[in-house]
Amino acid sequence: MMDWTDRHCRFFHRQLNGGALLYTEMVTTGAVIHGDRDYLLGFDPAEHPIALQLGGSDPDDLARAARIGADYGYDEINLNVGCPSERVQKGSFGACLMKEPELVRDCMAALREAVQVPVTVKTRIGVDEHDSVEFLHEFVATVAESGVDTFILHARKAWLKGLSPKQNREIPALAYDRVHALKAAFPELRIVLNGGLVETGPALAELTRVDGIMLGRAAYQNPWILVEIGQALGLPVAESRSAVVEVMADYAADHIARGGRLQQVARHMLGLYHGRPGAKRWRQLLSQNMHRPDAGPELLGKACPEPAHAG
Repeated sequence: MMDWTDRHCRFFHRQLNGGALLYTEMVTTGAVIHGDRDYLLGFDPAEHPIALQLGGSDPDDLARAARIGADYGYDEINLNVGCPSERVQKGSFGACLMKEPELVRDCMAALREAVQVPVTVKTRIGVDEHDSVEFLHEFVATVAESGVDTFILHARKAWLKGLSPKQNREIPALAYDRVHALKAAFPELRIVLNGGLVETGPALAELTRVDGIMLGRAAYQNPWILVEIGQALGLPVAESRSAVVEVMADYAADHIARGGRLQQVARHMLGLYHGRPGAKRWRQLLSQNMHRPDAGPELLGKACPEPAHAG
């Protein structure tokens, strides 16, 4: 979700679902330690609960970055061991770390020692030719020696060569049964399922087999799924799409007053009316106008296909 789940996206998603745990884009340890921390790590208090997702493979650097994140107020630190991009591979982190379970264990141990907030790991069910049930169970067992007890599983293997990151989200077959079997084999661990969850009913059904679900692109392309799932789970959710638009218009006005652009906020909202009457006009008006230098928050109201506080 790099370049997608920035602070504006997360604030928007929080208006839809008041209880879901939100995740940052993956941020490398080098960027956290040496980069513009306020730009990379800053967030609105309304975004809580929020997890910082780190990319890295050096235990000391991860510990340092985690402490910085905890000082910023993040509620969880997550290590990404699932991203297959070539850029990530060149940095020797992401999905390639699945081939080094002892290193991942040491990284997680360093994270747990560095901070008091929960520490979790996001991974795949396999990588390249290492895609057997036995490999996955041995990997999890080794990493769990660190004391980490929450594993987020993207239920596809990763091919490090020959497939783009986009293809790695689509071509390797989903294998929810591998994740279900992992939960059965490690009942003491908290297992969260990720990948291919695009409809509310099937996503909720998975909660009878695993401890949690993670939504990525589905929540971006059809944000209202966060409301539907939240309602089913008894979480506080938005009363209407138009009410969300009103809040986001005020948020955009504040952002613009601080020197920002409407496009930086509105680009995350294009899917708000997905599948609803007026969705095409909503997307067109925003897409065609939000990039203009003089675009202001009133564009959101103009594009809104329903009256204030409509459903």
